[in-house]
Amino acid sequence: MNFGDLNYGHHPMVDYFNAMEPESYGMQPANKPDVELGVQDIGMSVPMGISASNVAGIYSKIRMGAGKLEIQFPGYRMGNRQSQTPEMFGEDQRQALREMQLANEVKFTTHASFGLMGMMGRDERGNFSTTGAYQDLFELKRAVDFQADMGGGSVVMHSGEFERPMTDMYMDDETHHLNLSRDQTGRLLFKQSHLQEFDAKFDLMDSRTSQKMESVQKDRLISYPDWLKSDKDYQGIDVNGNPALIKQNDYIDYQGKKILDPYHETKGRVPKYDKESGRFSTTLKHFDYFKKEAEEFNEFSRQKKIREGRGNELNFYEKAYPEEMFMRATLEQQEGHSRGWALQYGIETQEWIDALNAIDKAVEYYKTLDEKIPPEEKWKILKQDRPFPMSQAVAELIPPETKHPLEVLQDARRQAERRLEFARQSSGSQEQQAVDTHETKMNLITPIKRLEQHGLRMYAESGIHAMRKTKDSNNPVVVAIENIFPERFGGNLEELKWVIKKSRERMVEMLTEPKIQTGVSRKPNEMTEEKLNEALIPGRKGMLQENPFYMGVSREEAEKIAERHIKATLDTGHLNMWKKYWQDAPELTREQNDAKFKEWYLKQVESLAKENMVGNVHLADNFGYQDEHLSPGQGNAPIKEAIAILKKHGYDKALTVEPGADATTDLSDFHGLMKTWRLFGSPVYGAGMGSPQIPQKWTDVQYSYFGQNRPPYFVFGPYAPSNDWTLWSAVPME
Repeated sequence: MNFGDLNYGHHPMVDYFNAMEPESYGMQPANKPDVELGVQDIGMSVPMGISASNVAGIYSKIRMGAGKLEIQFPGYRMGNRQSQTPEMFGEDQRQALREMQLANEVKFTTHASFGLMGMMGRDERGNFSTTGAYQDLFELKRAVDFQADMGGGSVVMHSGEFERPMTDMYMDDETHHLNLSRDQTGRLLFKQSHLQEFDAKFDLMDSRTSQKMESVQKDRLISYPDWLKSDKDYQGIDVNGNPALIKQNDYIDYQGKKILDPYHETKGRVPKYDKESGRFSTTLKHFDYFKKEAEEFNEFSRQKKIREGRGNELNFYEKAYPEEMFMRATLEQQEGHSRGWALQYGIETQEWIDALNAIDKAVEYYKTLDEKIPPEEKWKILKQDRPFPMSQAVAELIPPETKHPLEVLQDARRQAERRLEFARQSSGSQEQQAVDTHETKMNLITPIKRLEQHGLRMYAESGIHAMRKTKDSNNPVVVAIENIFPERFGGNLEELKWVIKKSRERMVEMLTEPKIQTGVSRKPNEMTEEKLNEALIPGRKGMLQENPFYMGVSREEAEKIAERHIKATLDTGHLNMWKKYWQDAPELTREQNDAKFKEWYLKQVESLAKENMVGNVHLADNFGYQDEHLSPGQGNAPIKEAIAILKKHGYDKALTVEPGADATTDLSDFHGLMKTWRLFGSPVYGAGMGSPQIPQKWTDVQYSYFGQNRPPYFVFGPYAPSNDWTLWSAVPME
């Protein structure tokens, strides 16, 4: 830190420790901030149970001078003294807070439970569930209710839906290849470890249970078939026997017929076969191979969808991601093994069915013959039979038994029935296992698919709840989703924009469509098996039900409503934590690399601001490592520049300092707010002036680290009262 930098403000080691400063002589200060904000513009957060314990604790912050307060609730589900929740504040307390706002002309915002991390229903073991998601929705709703009782304003909640590798932050765009981890030249901007570019891990979950199932690691090689393709163009037939033009690299079977659906579980593409070795061709494949596999699968699926008249683009569930194709490849081995044995046992099944039929015919023949032959002649049809299978040597030592043909056939039938039972059980179970493996394979999804299908619905419902709870259209209740830590989806502001955009789209759908996807109670007689099965197919609309959120408004009006009630909370400190993962360019100096990160930081802010998505701002600083909540200006985050961008795009909502470190390393958390006022050049209203043109600064009224305040600018007479001790407001002792 350069204490000589005028932007830092007063410090006794380098500044004039007396009144001999430019301001004292009417000169314009050299450190005039780019953005000037008044005391009334910047508020502070009050975590209930931490920095305040009750309504009186909130009021104490107002008496100190805070004009805006964000009432934060650390508690999750059930609250306690140190971790309070909105429902711990009853009607009496809420009424007191409403009156406090009016009497003191302050404004409140709310922060929902700190334990909320997105809307995917994540539990402490890393699994997700729709039940958990709804519990989180209730958590958000009660914060919305509290803020509605305060009159309106933003309700902050954390994003952070799931972990994803910082080297592979892909987002859908027109090219379907937008990687937020790299710049336009392809240079990697972020990574969490020196090997992450090569060994990044991707989590997959079961769409049916929402449980985290597998992790795919980029540097893991797996054996995968080399598929048989045509090496030239020719006129042939497809697998159905229809004429077909077969092009080079088309999938073909061993007879040269064109395969119509390469991804069909039984009639799909086939591996190359080497007749010399009698083996099928396989090769170890890298993760990058499955990027191409995903592209090929998606294009085939898109064309198939067009042919079937179901649209021109794939939805999230229909699209395959590289990590999904990678894991499908591993499960295809198990599926193929099961299908192979099912076929083998199936062949034996038919053989033993045929044997039973032959035995039954023989039984009928010998029954008839036995009835016709006189008793004294029956010895003629007796047969010799071995009691059990034996070697030739043993057979020579044990004489065969003489049995009636019907007895021999009875023994043979029992053996055939057992063989058939074995074949049936083996083939059937292998087929079941193959089908189950295939089902698991197709239901292993990347977490963004679950977010798109279920999580966004939760955000949309919270937006509708905020709309319904709004009492003043000029001061709506707003769900403001906060960028949380870099390691989780939503920490990048482009990801946060995606969440907000998609949540708004889902909210519009819920406001304008008379029927919506399964999720509303129906009568038992309406829940047919066919409709239930249809509803369970991933990626389909499923069973449509009466929409309880339907308002009958136009789509244009619904879009305005959604935009009004779902926005973002920009946290300047959280965004600065990307700094520790920033990859410096070796050809640049330290200062140049810092400037590059700052450029990236501010572009992120600009991207969010220009799309009218910012509904709340948290002001916090750090040095780029941990979320220690330094006061703005005490770390290295470009906070003033960020606020200047927001102001340029018309932002006029809450600016909330989130004190943290100052509560421990300074005299109080309120000093964090005063430092922020100082940073943005807010004058000390009514505290006197160094000159008529120069307002007194917060450096004039705050303590020095030498244990005293600045001496007075004017001493009038030898018996003038001492100003060695002053009120924090610098009101003179007269």
